Amino acid sequence: MKIGLVGLGKMGYALALNMHQKGHQVIGYNRSRDKVDAIKKEGITGAFSLEDLVKQLDKPRVLWMMVPAGDPVEEVLRILAPLLDEGDMIIDGGNSNYKDTLRRAAALEELGISMVDIGTSGGIEGARKGACMMVGGSNEDYHRLESLLQDLCIEDGLAHVGPAGAGHYVKMIHNGIEYGMMQAIGEGFEILKESPFEVDYGKVAQVWRHGSVIRGWLMDLTHKAFVEDPELSSIKGVVHASGEGLWSVQEALELSVPVPVMSASLFTRYRSQQQDTFSGKVVAGLRNQFGGHATVKDES
Repeated sequence: MKIGLVGLGKMGYALALNMHQKGHQVIGYNRSRDKVDAIKKEGITGAFSLEDLVKQLDKPRVLWMMVPAGDPVEEVLRILAPLLDEGDMIIDGGNSNYKDTLRRAAALEELGISMVDIGTSGGIEGARKGACMMVGGSNEDYHRLESLLQDLCIEDGLAHVGPAGAGHYVKMIHNGIEYGMMQAIGEGFEILKESPFEVDYGKVAQVWRHGSVIRGWLMDLTHKAFVEDPELSSIKGVVHASGEGLWSVQEALELSVPVPVMSASLFTRYRSQQQDTFSGKVVAGLRNQFGGHATVKDES
């Protein structure tokens, strides 16, 4: 498939390489020229404006956005929509609020342009080697993309979860769960830190990631973080909340669904921005490991 990719940040760049490796023709665009220059060295065609990107695509066009939620998505759509024709498709692969996606899909539908929203999990490694994707859109649009998405996803890591907006909704809840799981790991290691025993956190994580009930990728990344920095002394326990956890809690409030774990983990992230904690160091280290999210260095 020939596809235009808008946004060559950490996830977009890895996704472009994955598409290219699987034999798809990718044209990459980024607001900063250096990212386009870099992707061209990987053998991928570059575009230095959205207008140029659209001109290089065959009708009906498929454009995949990997840009931050909110104003950046609005700005890309403001420029893109007038350049496209009926039958073209825009994919939002970022973490947009599903309510924004519903509004945007309705507006694009009036122009004859379809919108597909894809919640993407697995971090940078997943985007490069096999992601987990939750897709929202019509059956027709999903079938049009299915072979491409199967190429990009890990086995059994792809699902069409409903109409436009559903992909971002399911990813929102996924990230709310993620908040709670990471917080529990962080709190457990904080108890170990305050215990009367001299515990090697890396060894503990190594054991827990093999055969235990709490084994899994997050525990693998916990082990990796402790191998790289046994006391996480270079990291300040500041954990940012990027939106999805807050949206999950807001949705739960609107639906009268009790979510004490998700809400507590969200509030703990807010607390971490006010004072340093060891559990915050663990969660900050985890986010850096799986998503390349920046950490705040401890200058003390």
